[in-house]
Amino acid sequence: MTINIIIDDKSYTAEAGENLAAFMLRHELTPFREHPVDQTKRAPHCMMGICFECLVEVDGVPSVQACLTSLKEGMSIKRNLSND
Repeated sequence: MTINIIIDDKSYTAEAGENLAAFMLRHELTPFREHPVDQTKRAPHCMMGICFECLVEVDGVPSVQACLTSLKEGMSIKRNLSND
């Protein structure tokens, strides 16, 4: 089933149940976040919930692991990037 999601205020069409991290990687939506100490750009490494490099905000909830998140209709995702 096709669904609509929003990533960084832009609309995308996806398949319900699709993995969020895989979707973002496929659409070249990297980096996912910046390291809080040195602001280095981060993206998924393990894709199984061990490394925590894929943290994003989902529907207002911070620090959600994208690699463990399935897409649902109307989800709003924000990457954790500074606006320099």
